[in-house]
Amino acid sequence: MSLFTLAWLAIWTVQLTPVQLLLPLQLDTPEDDWIRGVVSSGLVLGIGGLAGIVAGPLAGALSDRARPGRSRRRPWALAGVWTTAAFLVLTGFCAGPWAVGGAWVGVSIGVAVSSAAFTAMIADQLPTTQRGAASAAVGSSQAVGIVLGVGLVVLLGLDIVSGYLLLAAVIAAVGSAAALLLPDPSSAETVRPETVRPETVRPETVRPETVRPATRDRRRLASLRDRDFAWMLAGRLMTNIGNALGTALFLFFLLHGLGQPSSTAQDNLLLLIVVYTLFVVAASVLTGILSDRTGDRRRLAVIATVVQAASGVAIALVPTFEMTMVAAALMGLGYGAFSTVGLAFAADLLPDEKDHARDLGIVNVTAALGQLIGPVLGAGLVALVGGFWLVFVAATVLSLAGGVLTALARQPQRS
Repeated sequence: MSLFTLAWLAIWTVQLTPVQLLLPLQLDTPEDDWIRGVVSSGLVLGIGGLAGIVAGPLAGALSDRARPGRSRRRPWALAGVWTTAAFLVLTGFCAGPWAVGGAWVGVSIGVAVSSAAFTAMIADQLPTTQRGAASAAVGSSQAVGIVLGVGLVVLLGLDIVSGYLLLAAVIAAVGSAAALLLPDPSSAETVRPETVRPETVRPETVRPETVRPATRDRRRLASLRDRDFAWMLAGRLMTNIGNALGTALFLFFLLHGLGQPSSTAQDNLLLLIVVYTLFVVAASVLTGILSDRTGDRRRLAVIATVVQAASGVAIALVPTFEMTMVAAALMGLGYGAFSTVGLAFAADLLPDEKDHARDLGIVNVTAALGQLIGPVLGAGLVALVGGFWLVFVAATVLSLAGGVLTALARQPQRS
């Protein structure tokens, strides 16, 4: 579990630090034309998200079909890690929206491939009573990764190129070590997620559960024909778009929505991210444990979307830095809970055990698609009204829509 958490910490650090800080700084434009910088940033993030949507499920499906006796996830994890590192270096030396966008596509592909491989290990090797804890590791690592990356760049006073080089070194070292050291059962081994491993779970803590039957539907993307799995995916997509709307343009909001100088905005961005992180980590850990004990992941996920929606209401009504701090706390609380419980809920709803990586790659696509649609939609809304209020209203509406769609998926019952 420690290695798994470190892997995700590295992934989130190198993916979200550019999104929150480095890319906006690269693409920012003069004050009299600042909307063009917002639009350029949104398009770059959107194109990268589109690349991840294709690469993640494809890599997952190919790893599911590994030859007997071969490692299933490790080769793809290593390939994704090294691809990410190489294109991070390239992105740092690029200038202009087109060059930066092209290099960021390579970063997004690498992140999507490695994420698909590492995520599949949850369903490959963990029983349902431990999926909440593993998902909490993923969710809390996301928040800590933002703080780690942005904190290092801001506190060390690194320029854009040095920031990217640091991120490349982090993913190359930590990601490679985790991929090589994590257990990776070969495709010839049968590792059912409902099987409790005695070395990781005490027998007295194991409770019998009803297991969703394997469908054995070999049609392409057959999982999307599963009603509950499809509703869950739709809910995750809406909620992730709502989160991306509320977070992807944070630096631009501080610079041009609140009129703060660049150095002040960078310091305040770090402060907002720290607040966001504290609440994400707390919510991830608590809801992960609670969902494992109760098994009612759907209700917890729906409540989380309502809390996330409240953050958009707060900042839309009172657009000050102090209220932005409150909104960051609410956003962290809601999204931390949703990302943890929602991922565990998705693992519970997997239709076919033979396609874990492919189907969890599709689940990861909802996050990637949120990163695609959120910044592009946000940039369009900013350009439409010449400000940020409509962005936060849309984030509220989409978060609530995500809760409604998630509620339509049936929770597998425990006996």
